[in-house]
Amino acid sequence: MKFTDGQWLLQPGVAAHYATETYAVDVHEDSVVLLVTTRPIKHRGDTLQGPVLTVTLRSPIEGVIRVSVAHYIASQAPRLHVPMPGATAVALQVQETETRVTITSGALSVDVKKGEGYGLTFREGDRVLTRSDWRALGYLQCPGPTTQVHEQLSLAVGEYVYGLGERFTPWIKNGQVVENTNKDGGTACEQAYKSVPFYLSNRGYGVLVNEAGPVSFEVASEKTSRVQFSREGESLDYCVVAGPTPKDVMRRLTALTGRAPLPPAWSFGLWMTTSFTTQYDEATATHFIDEMARRELPLAVFHFDCFWMREFQWCDFEWDPRGFPDPQGMLARLRDKGLKISLWINPYVAQRSRLFAEGAREGYFIKRRDGRVWQTDLWQPGMAIVDFTNPAAVAWYQGHLRRLLAMGVDCFKTDFGERIPDRDVTYHDGADPVEMHNLYALRYNEVVFDLLKEVKGDEAVVFARSTYASGQRFPVHWGGDCWSNFESMAESLRGGLSLTSCGFAFWSHDIGGFEGNPPPAVYKRWIQFGLLSSHSRLHGSSSYRVPWLVDEESCDVLRRFTRLKHQLMPYLYAVAIEATETGVPMMRSPVMQHPADPACATLDRQYHLGDGLLVAPVFTESGEVDVYLPDGRWTHLLSGEVVQGGRWRRETHDFLSLPLYAAPNSVLPWGAETERPDYDYGRGVVLRVFALDDGASAAFVVPALDGSIAARGQVERHGDRYRAVIDEGLLRDWSIEVDGVRSPVQAEGASLDWSPQ
Repeated sequence: MKFTDGQWLLQPGVAAHYATETYAVDVHEDSVVLLVTTRPIKHRGDTLQGPVLTVTLRSPIEGVIRVSVAHYIASQAPRLHVPMPGATAVALQVQETETRVTITSGALSVDVKKGEGYGLTFREGDRVLTRSDWRALGYLQCPGPTTQVHEQLSLAVGEYVYGLGERFTPWIKNGQVVENTNKDGGTACEQAYKSVPFYLSNRGYGVLVNEAGPVSFEVASEKTSRVQFSREGESLDYCVVAGPTPKDVMRRLTALTGRAPLPPAWSFGLWMTTSFTTQYDEATATHFIDEMARRELPLAVFHFDCFWMREFQWCDFEWDPRGFPDPQGMLARLRDKGLKISLWINPYVAQRSRLFAEGAREGYFIKRRDGRVWQTDLWQPGMAIVDFTNPAAVAWYQGHLRRLLAMGVDCFKTDFGERIPDRDVTYHDGADPVEMHNLYALRYNEVVFDLLKEVKGDEAVVFARSTYASGQRFPVHWGGDCWSNFESMAESLRGGLSLTSCGFAFWSHDIGGFEGNPPPAVYKRWIQFGLLSSHSRLHGSSSYRVPWLVDEESCDVLRRFTRLKHQLMPYLYAVAIEATETGVPMMRSPVMQHPADPACATLDRQYHLGDGLLVAPVFTESGEVDVYLPDGRWTHLLSGEVVQGGRWRRETHDFLSLPLYAAPNSVLPWGAETERPDYDYGRGVVLRVFALDDGASAAFVVPALDGSIAARGQVERHGDRYRAVIDEGLLRDWSIEVDGVRSPVQAEGASLDWSPQ
């Protein structure tokens, strides 16, 4: 939201009161409280009237400094904030002189200017990260009448801003206005299913605006050298997160807001769905599943979308008997085919649902202010929305899902959660509906994930569309409604890069696009992109997404890249485990992986899967693609070609290839299984060595299905000889490979010396 009219004027009806002087400083063990005036105090008379701001500085974890600004501290309802399960009260180091106060938490310090000329300077050592200085912190009286608090943090020359949730707009957010409110807008607009009030800087720090309700960001769009964020009301809360690298920022951010648990290995395989409005029943689903098997197209999960329930009755959690007369028997038959089963759900209950009357009678729905049930026709006619602040409603909702799990269902696609009223409604726990609008989706996913955790244990996984900050604790998330063209494929990637830059470890998207019918080239290129994402799903709106209905070559592409992902699973699952332990996501932007390379700061059409793989999806009919390789010798994983990095390359690939490069000095554990994602990764594994320098070593990790480590070690090179050493654990029937040449197989053993010559 813009408050100024250019450099010198304000918008009509706006009165601004800017932080001007730090008048008093109160130091406590775990906080420093500043009394900040909005005019210079020259004499006693200037202490009369206000506004005056109270600024409290504290640290929820080392390396993070939280700034809480308040005008009136008791006249507004308590604010809801971003969940911070990792927060503690960190003792601050405070140094005070006549002119400034320095507060330090771990690697991060903030200098507070005392007296006239209020300012905060955040730094790591001597390196200044960002500042709040002249007319940056403001309390504004606006038409309405409403009040707003804004902060403006400085941007350095050449500084770029990323993140702010799953944003499909340009990857670099400089110049954009971002409204932090969840909406069901699709991928082709500026709205987001997953708003996250966090931005990452290419200078190696992050800022989390610790607010649940709508936050408006002006990213170098009102003041070209500042990021402004504002919130209606009497207060504003934010955290500055230290680096010095983007990965360090992710570690600290997720240590504070929570990390993702490890999804089960089977969830990394290929998901196929019935699609949305297509006609289907048990015979249709079984036909598609059997045809996938006949064509040797590996499938891990089958998903039933909305119409597994009868029309006008979503959600009643009852199978439509016209198409599924024996659901429990059908699920058993599908399990016998080796499949896991996912069901579509949402948090809405249609008026025609058999559950509607019960929910209304028992008070399980969000209500109007007069106590009646809030209803709408926007989606299911007459639907109500489950009030997840009511423990009884949570138990009721989970009870129906529990019944489906007992029937043989494995997981749920938690769709929607964005179409939530933010005014003229009440919640069971009295929460402000404005504050709850974004948090609703988070709570919805938590309710479902907690049940899955209770029933399925470590097998718990959801496929969620909407969420909010800290929602990475309930994986997995997918990108929502996209079109079936190259432009939408690219915007989906931008959304994924933006979301993973906010601490989300796992992310997926609809292969082929959701709306429309993908042309064969789009479908086949999206297959490559989809199978080289953390999670992979074929899904569409009005047409089936099975490959043989596109063209026969699509079957070949799907087979090749599904099997490739299965062989990569020892590597990918190790990266997934690392993501749960460190908060560094599986999918990483080039700037996150190579922050010191200035060429990577703007790249948004390629990404990294862990440290070892660089992926550049193809977005052209011709197969032509530009890819930037950072410095070093990169090996094309599919062809074995070794190329020198530190430069751009223009390549052309057929549908069985794309720019997929193994990093220099890396070892990728290569699995023995092509037909399923979950198998014994430690048996038959090949340690593929890529461009290892003479005298260097490269580490490897081979995981186990339960998330533990089957083996870890390193491969060393000395001239033309390679030595693999297992420091921990055990591998069976393993070997190493260099330049396409494999060593003899080791039945067991802690080391292997070998020369490919």
